[in-house]
Amino acid sequence: MCGGLAPGLLIWTSLHTAITYGATPPTHDSAVAQSAATDDAHRLMRLGPGDSVSIQVYGQPEMNGTVYVGEDGAISLPLVGRVQVTGLSAVGAGEQVEKALAKGQLLVDPHVTVTIVQSRTQRVIVLGEVHTPGRYTVEPNANVIDILAQAGGVTENASDVVYVSRADAKGVINRYAVDLLGFSGAKDNSSSQILQGGDSVFVPRAGQYYIYGEVATPNMYKLTPNMSVIQAIARAGGITAKGSERRLEIKRTDKDGHYLVIRAKPDDLVRADDVIRVKESIF
Repeated sequence: MCGGLAPGLLIWTSLHTAITYGATPPTHDSAVAQSAATDDAHRLMRLGPGDSVSIQVYGQPEMNGTVYVGEDGAISLPLVGRVQVTGLSAVGAGEQVEKALAKGQLLVDPHVTVTIVQSRTQRVIVLGEVHTPGRYTVEPNANVIDILAQAGGVTENASDVVYVSRADAKGVINRYAVDLLGFSGAKDNSSSQILQGGDSVFVPRAGQYYIYGEVATPNMYKLTPNMSVIQAIARAGGITAKGSERRLEIKRTDKDGHYLVIRAKPDDLVRADDVIRVKESIF
């Protein structure tokens, strides 16, 4: 019976022997590379109460498992006790577990990987022209398209450019524009495509223009970025047989609120609230 060793000491002895004389642990370089890869995937995620994480200890499968972050901000591990992880990334939490294992002399040079399974604390507010505005949980590597999908998608009146607001380390709110039409899905944090807890996403109402006269379908239409007059006409079904591409007018308000009537050319850019008129041909 192993000389009457207490169960906890027996477990510690077997773990210590396995890590000391068993399989070779990862090299420093490979461990750094693995940590860098994990941190890249979760670099914007910070743990908090209610989150669930997966713990993997190299060479010790019996210590692996999924645990929850408690209300005190700590996770509970066998033979280790409570380890504080609130506010840490997955990589930072793994380092804390490694320190706890080493401090308790449970393992020699432990290597631990922590993966966020589900986050309850990382939330993003979605407002504006979406079907279900509200607060949503952001998962690792979630981007603007992902969070808009959670909000039920954008409405038919939504702009193609949305805005992400984020506080920096000093608490200053920065605003970033994201063009949905040019969205590549690239994991590029500089363009705010990857979201983090505390962000807010605002989908403004798109600018509109009105077109009437000799077009197939006079109406109010959604304005898209860099739309030209001829593109606006095409959206309205094109010019009728009576109309003329050379007789175009735009009624527009200036910065003082005064109306101007401008003789337009097909390649002129349309502005929000423009009123476009296609006149009859004089020939």
